Amino acid sequence: MSLPQEKTVNTGKISGIRQLEGFWLWVPRVATLALTLLAIDYLFNLGLFTIVTAVESQFFYTVVALMLPLVFVLWPAASRASHSTVPWYDVVLFLFSAAVCGFFVVNAERILDSGWEYAAPDHAIVMSFLLWGVIFEAARRAGGWPIGIIVGLASLYPIFADVMPGPIQGFPSSPSQTAIYHAMSRESVMGIPLQAFANLVIGFLLFGVALQQTGGGKFFINLAFALLGHVRGGPAKVAVFSSGLMGSMSGSVITNVLTTGVLSIPAMRRVGFGRSYAAGVEACASTGGVLMPPVMGATAFIMASFLNIPYGTIALAAVVPSFLYFMGLFIQIDAYAARHDLKGLPADELPSLRQTLKEGWYFIFVFVLLIWLLFFLRREATAPFYATALLLVINQVLPYQRWSWKEVKNFFSSAGKLFAELIAILTGVGLLVGALSVTGMSGTIANDLIFLAGGNTLVLLLMGAATSFILGIGMTVTAAYIFLAVALAPALINGGGMDPLAVHLFILYWGMLSFITPPVALGAFAAASVAGARAMETGFQAMKLGSVIYFIPFLFVLNPALILQGTWNEILVVLSQAVVGVALIAGGMQGYLLGVGNLSLYRVLQWPIRLALIAGGMLLAIPGGGPVPFTNLELTMISAVLIVPALALVWWSNRSETQAVM
Repeated sequence: MSLPQEKTVNTGKISGIRQLEGFWLWVPRVATLALTLLAIDYLFNLGLFTIVTAVESQFFYTVVALMLPLVFVLWPAASRASHSTVPWYDVVLFLFSAAVCGFFVVNAERILDSGWEYAAPDHAIVMSFLLWGVIFEAARRAGGWPIGIIVGLASLYPIFADVMPGPIQGFPSSPSQTAIYHAMSRESVMGIPLQAFANLVIGFLLFGVALQQTGGGKFFINLAFALLGHVRGGPAKVAVFSSGLMGSMSGSVITNVLTTGVLSIPAMRRVGFGRSYAAGVEACASTGGVLMPPVMGATAFIMASFLNIPYGTIALAAVVPSFLYFMGLFIQIDAYAARHDLKGLPADELPSLRQTLKEGWYFIFVFVLLIWLLFFLRREATAPFYATALLLVINQVLPYQRWSWKEVKNFFSSAGKLFAELIAILTGVGLLVGALSVTGMSGTIANDLIFLAGGNTLVLLLMGAATSFILGIGMTVTAAYIFLAVALAPALINGGGMDPLAVHLFILYWGMLSFITPPVALGAFAAASVAGARAMETGFQAMKLGSVIYFIPFLFVLNPALILQGTWNEILVVLSQAVVGVALIAGGMQGYLLGVGNLSLYRVLQWPIRLALIAGGMLLAIPGGGPVPFTNLELTMISAVLIVPALALVWWSNRSETQAVM
C-alpha cells in the first residue's frame, strides 16, 4: 500500500497554543491526572477524595482550580509573545489564579452554610472580583478577543442594567453584588455549562483523546480507504467517511481537518480534484463530523443539561439530520466525479480491508460498548470511563499500538489542553449567563424577540438562524450555543410552539455554519492551509458543497419527525421526502443527477433545469403544515410541477446527445 504522504502542519501556529518544554510540560499532565482521578471518584461515588468532593460545588471549584491556571501557561498573552517559553508574568498569573481558585475550593462549604451568595464578608467579595478578572483574561486568551469583549461587556451589564435602553433594561446590581453572584451563585460561573463539563464532558474528552492516541484515527482512515478509495471520486468519499468517524474523537472541526486532511487532501489531488475543491470537501466533512452521533462535540452534552434529558436522546435525535447532511455531501462528490470523469485510487495502493479490521477491530467493539451503555443502560456519566478502560486494556494486550511511557505522557498533555480551553470558555460564558440571570433579562428577552418577530414563527426562525450564525463567527460554537439557549430558545419554544429538542439542535447547527461560510470559515481556511489553496476560494467551495446543511435545521425544527419525535408512519413519510429532496438538491448543485445523467449537456438549458431541481427538491423536503402555509400534498404537487419537466428536458437532451454520437 502506498497512500499519499502526510503533509506536516504546524498545529501550534494554527491554534495559537504555546509549545511547552521542560518543567512546564509536566504541569498540564499532573493537573489532568489529578482531575481524572477526582472525576472518577466523584462520578462513581467512591469516596476516596472527600476532602474536595464531599460537596458538589467544591468539586466544581476544584475542576476550575486545576484547569483555569493552565490557560496562562498554554496560551500567550498576545500573538507576539513567546510561543516556546513561559514568561515571568504568565508564571505570576498562573500562581495567582491558582491561589484565587483555591480560596473558593477551601471555602466551598462555608459559602453554602453561611449564605455568602447573598451576604459575603469583605475578603470574600475581594476574592470574587479577582476570580471575575482571572476568568475574563483566561476566556480572552483561549477564545480570542471576540469572546473576551462579549464576555467582558456582558458580565458588567448588571451594574448598568437600569440605565440601558428599554428593550435591554434590567434590574441593576451593585458591583459587589454582581461579583458575589458571578463567583458564588449556581447561575453564573458555577452554572449549567460548568456542571455539564464536570458531570459529562470530562469522560468523553478522555475517551476521544485515548481513541486518537491508540491509533483510532489511523484505523478509521485506513478503513475508509479500504472501503471507498477505489470507487469514483474515492479519496473525496474517504474524507467524508473518515471525518465523520473522527468527529467522535476530537469534537473539533479544526482538529478534524488537520488529522484527516493531511492524508485525504493529497489523495484527492492525485485523482484530479482541484486544490480548493479538495479542501472544501475536507472542511465540510470535518464540520459534519462534530455533529455525528454517538459522540458529538462538548456542546451536545451541555444541551443535555439545559434540556434535562439523557445525552442518548440527543444523540439519537441527531442521527437523521447527520445522515441527510452526509448523504447530500456524498451525492455532490459523486456527481462532481462523474461529470469530470474522476477515478479512484488503484487497488494495489490501498490498505487491505482484512488487515485493517484484524489490527483495529477493537475500536469498533469499544464503540459498540459505548453505544450500549449510552442508549440501553443510560449511563451517560460513567459510560466513557468504561469504554476508555476497555480500549486501553485491549490496546496493551495486542501488539499493534501498545503504549509506552511516551504515549502516556502525550495522552495527559493532549487532554490537559482540551480541558483548559473548555474550562476557560465555559466559565467565561458562565459570566454572560449569570449577567442575564441576575438582571432578569433571561426571562424577558424571549418576549422582546417574539414582539420583534410580530409573533410570526418563520420570521422568528430566520432571526434565530441569523443570530446563531453571527455569534458563531465571533464565539466558539459552545459559547454561542449557551448564550442562545438562554436568550433565543425560550422565544422559539414558547412563542413558536416548537419542540424544545428541535430548537436546541437548530441553534447548534446554525452556530456550526460559520466554519464553512465566508468571510470567517475557519474550517475551510484550515483545510486551505493543508491543500495550499486560496482561503476565500476554498470557503466558497465549502459553502456550495455544504449547501444542504443550511436548510436541514429548518426541516427538523418545522417537523420534529426528522429527529424521531413522532409516530413511525409520520417519520417514514417525512424522511422519504427529505431523502429524495436532498438528492435532487445535491444533483442540481453539481449538474449531475444519479440515475439520470449529466444536467449540463446543453448550456442554454442547464441552469433552468438545475434551478428547477434545486427548488423542487427544497419544496419536496420541507414538511407542510404548522408555520408553513401549505400541506404536504400541496408542496409535493408544486415540486412535481418543477421536477417532472426538468427531468423530461434532461432525458430529451441526453437522448439527443446519444443519437448525435451514434
